[in-house]
Amino acid sequence: MLGFSLVSVIGLAGCGFPGLSGSSSDTIRIASQNTTEQQIMAYMLQDMIQHDSKLHTTIINNLGSGTVSFNALKNNQADISSIRFVGTDLTTIMGENVDRNRTRATNHVRETFDKKYHMTYFPSYGFADTYVWMVTQQTAKKYNLNTVSDMKKQASKMSVGIDQIWLNRKGDGYDGFKQAYGFAFGQVHPMQIGLVYDAVAAGKMDAVLGYSTDGRINSYHLKLLKDNKQYFPPYDASAVATNKVLKKHPELKPIIAKLNGKISLKTMQTLNYKVDNDLMEPEVVAKQYLEQHNYFEGSDD
Repeated sequence: MLGFSLVSVIGLAGCGFPGLSGSSSDTIRIASQNTTEQQIMAYMLQDMIQHDSKLHTTIINNLGSGTVSFNALKNNQADISSIRFVGTDLTTIMGENVDRNRTRATNHVRETFDKKYHMTYFPSYGFADTYVWMVTQQTAKKYNLNTVSDMKKQASKMSVGIDQIWLNRKGDGYDGFKQAYGFAFGQVHPMQIGLVYDAVAAGKMDAVLGYSTDGRINSYHLKLLKDNKQYFPPYDASAVATNKVLKKHPELKPIIAKLNGKISLKTMQTLNYKVDNDLMEPEVVAKQYLEQHNYFEGSDD
């Protein structure tokens, strides 16, 4: 979702990221961060573009953060960002305060990206990848947990695992959480985000803060607790393209728009699961999904 790892932009144009330089004028460069869903959506865009147009594509893969991928577009080193998140761009790229009103935040980010950065923010793919508190089904039943507020009675005795970045994150981090919900946890263990699901499933943590689209939620049958105070801002996922490439290749806009509203939260969880659990390649998962949903009309592939 949020691509929080701090990766230096220095050397972005170097040989470490194939596709950033030297591309022909009819090659569309798609920037992808180093998360499963970013890579899946990058390959979906690639397949759609190559199937529905005569354009070539290349994927600039494994970029370490949303800031790095944004700068790739800004500096004309990429043409499309496979996924951007409204809430992250509002606070990280635009440097503004958290706005938990989904419509207002989305419209503001869209307008700013167009006017200030000369980029087009497409409508959401249909899912939002946000932070979400989760527990095992047994823990949920034992303490009658359905919402985040329901943890308040047990919070002082709970040991929780969280994303390392979230502990000191401004706007929607732990300090703000304690103020919004009126309680703190007994023990807080910062850890790599990929480890939190295993930790709670194995009973090493009472609750963890993870990402809503992660496929391991289903594999471990974890219970998601409703953010009843709407503390976490909207992180709706969208493709973003430079106005320059859309003007040069107007056929791109309707191709990208085919994915508007097509990927639900459950769908993204399932696709991520195929990569993270079943060890399928993101490229294969993307292609299979598009073929199953007839986005390759008329193709014999």
